[in-house]
Amino acid sequence: MTTFTPKPDRLMPELTARQELALLARVLWREGYDDHLAGHITANLGDGTLLCNPWLLTWQEVRPEHVLRITLEGEVVEGEWPVPLGIPLHLELHRRRPDIGWAAHSHPRFGTVWADMAEVPAILDQSSALGGGRLVLVDEYSGPVNDAGSAGRAVEAMGDATAALLAGHGVFVVGNSARAVHQRAVALEQRCRGAWHVRAAGASGDTVLPAAFLERMAASDAEGFHGFFEAAVRAELRADPTLLD
Repeated sequence: MTTFTPKPDRLMPELTARQELALLARVLWREGYDDHLAGHITANLGDGTLLCNPWLLTWQEVRPEHVLRITLEGEVVEGEWPVPLGIPLHLELHRRRPDIGWAAHSHPRFGTVWADMAEVPAILDQSSALGGGRLVLVDEYSGPVNDAGSAGRAVEAMGDATAALLAGHGVFVVGNSARAVHQRAVALEQRCRGAWHVRAAGASGDTVLPAAFLERMAASDAEGFHGFFEAAVRAELRADPTLLD
């Protein structure tokens, strides 16, 4: 069998970090991460600053020129828009876990339902297992994450997980690339949606997937899963051909 190694420029244009962040916001909006003005995405530049989406624009509106560069104290270094209100969650994450390159927080419909129930849904189908990593429940709501203390406690409770259901709030997904965060965020919402529908249909909602398969998928590398994010990017650029201008 011939091994195919994809060339990135064959799958999507070469992107700057600002372009990636704007595109990640837009493609996740289409996947249900669409709670009006809520939600924030950050990319750690490794120099004590982060890129983040601005407050007052929905994720479907964000363009590369809107993306802010901020300090780990939340001060704007570059950009003309205000910082999102909930940014302390990301500031605490990047301070405590400098290994994390990208993070996304929002309130998707089905992920938020399970967070509201303070319950981690089972993985019921193979697509919901994509992205690797581990999902945890942060089940002690100690206040909104625009408070640094509450944000810090949420990040501490999350530990080294790659995704969390924040009880009474929403979801938080991390990774070392926009590609990985996209893969994990999409799989998380699919997992939550599928488990909800199965339970609503009257089934037990217990997984039928083999434990060995789930363990292998949990250990898989979302950073190396080429094609999924790129296809979403191409679709977004077809919908808005001027986005990278």
